[in-house]
Amino acid sequence: MPIKTLRIPTADGRADAFAAFPDGGGRHPGVLMYADGFGIRPVLREMARELAEHGYYVVVPNLFYRHGPAPLIELPAYIGEEARLAVFARLMPMIEAHTEERALSDADAYLRFLTAQPEVSAGPVAVTGYCIGGLLATRTAAAHPGQVAALAAFHAPVGVDGPDRLAEITAEVHFGHAETDLTPEALGELNQALDAAGVGYTSEIYPGTVHGFTMSDTDAFNPAALQRHWDRLLPLLDRTLTNG
Repeated sequence: MPIKTLRIPTADGRADAFAAFPDGGGRHPGVLMYADGFGIRPVLREMARELAEHGYYVVVPNLFYRHGPAPLIELPAYIGEEARLAVFARLMPMIEAHTEERALSDADAYLRFLTAQPEVSAGPVAVTGYCIGGLLATRTAAAHPGQVAALAAFHAPVGVDGPDRLAEITAEVHFGHAETDLTPEALGELNQALDAAGVGYTSEIYPGTVHGFTMSDTDAFNPAALQRHWDRLLPLLDRTLTNG
């Protein structure tokens, strides 16, 4: 799958990003993929390529471009527990500076850019994300109900904005939660809020998982859960987006 480096115009400058898309030309449904807090790195490129293989044009922006281009900090090839703590100590100021106002402004710019690409077909798009990226995907879907037809978020704090935010979503939704992130009781409360909002969704705890289970370069990785993620994500996109 081709990978193209991008610079996306935003209200605060240009966000570095990359796109993965199918070989052979043509136009394809657009997907905005938000990285986890560790940001753009080889595992994100692999996941974007895999999604592109199924017929989608996938854009992955550097969430923290205001602090510089990715990689913002040097990451080890494998992020174990000890490395995770040290990395997050450096990332946390950037995460805290990424306010909701900034996130929504960026979402406007990312979707505007994505839908303007000549390789992207007309019609609705999808947003997906991991960890903090899942929260950003949820906020993007809520802010663009007429444009976002599918939302998927994995090991993400999707309920922190409250039921009013969920009520703004018109996309079909899948939330895949880590067992260590959400109790069954909290899952029940979240799903009740989704029911009350009239959202079409699946929302489930992936068995035997810890936070970060999709990321193969971390000690949280769970291969079975990553496959479950694809088994939920791909049919969702197939139902809601039109290829060709």
